Amino acid sequence: MRTFVVLNPRSGNGRTGRHRTRITARIAEAVGPITIGETRGPMDAASLTQQALLEGYELIVSVGGDGTLNEVVNGFFRNGGLINPDASLALVTVGTGGDFRRTFGIADGLDESLARLKQGKDQRIDIGRLSFVTDDGKPQTRYFANIASFGLSGEVVRRVNRARWTKLLGGTFAFRWAALRAATSYQNRPVRLKVDAAFDRVVPVSTVCVCNGRFFGGGMMIAPDAVPDDGLFDVIILGDAPQAESLSVMRMIYKGEHVRHPSVTVLRGRSVIATPVEATGGASVFLDVDGEGPGKLPAVFEILPQIMRFRH
Repeated sequence: MRTFVVLNPRSGNGRTGRHRTRITARIAEAVGPITIGETRGPMDAASLTQQALLEGYELIVSVGGDGTLNEVVNGFFRNGGLINPDASLALVTVGTGGDFRRTFGIADGLDESLARLKQGKDQRIDIGRLSFVTDDGKPQTRYFANIASFGLSGEVVRRVNRARWTKLLGGTFAFRWAALRAATSYQNRPVRLKVDAAFDRVVPVSTVCVCNGRFFGGGMMIAPDAVPDDGLFDVIILGDAPQAESLSVMRMIYKGEHVRHPSVTVLRGRSVIATPVEATGGASVFLDVDGEGPGKLPAVFEILPQIMRFRH
């Protein structure tokens, strides 16, 4: 099996780049000969992945964080479909986040990622397809393996991606610090939310999460019952609540206990349509897609059941 490694040298606040030789040597020990491509800017991982698949590589290894993984997932697609349905995705998590691995019980650190990679167990997983608008109003489509959300989470991810010193203390701390800072100033906004044909109403939201995986935000168990190959999104609505109560709910999320709180609604469905209403006063409702902030509402989320092979 031909293996291509997509490495983001800036992930983990630059740690991946500083240790690239050791990391890639150990990947080669686990899977055999590899070809390496390094990212240099936004969406480079998607371009490198797409080119590798077109050249016949069968295993793509994402080396970085959740943002790098998201770009790699997007590289698997071309013209609305997979380039090679039999190609497999694997990850070596060394970035700021590392939430997707948690759903599969993969512990933090290089050793665990490499042990799973060497094991070579493939599973077909669902992928989300998201249609939205960029910050400058252009329509765009993006795919995601883990979680796409909007509202307060969109504000948080923009703070995290701009952060410097907090990332030095680890991904979990960086996300918690950004979440606390954003929560003190964020105003909930009304959004019309449709989930399949079962739910259609305007709701004042703090955050809405459309989940394939269980974790986001540096270890928050936002969707404790999500299953990444069941053909359904778990949709978690964090609704209107007093600020002090909202902070309490945020703390509950780390253990998945928030789903029992009266301000939280849990739904399941194959498609989600989210449209901001005029009462937002023109304020944008921003997206968070696997730890990246590509744009804003309106947006449509669709599930692609068991479409991708994931090695873990």
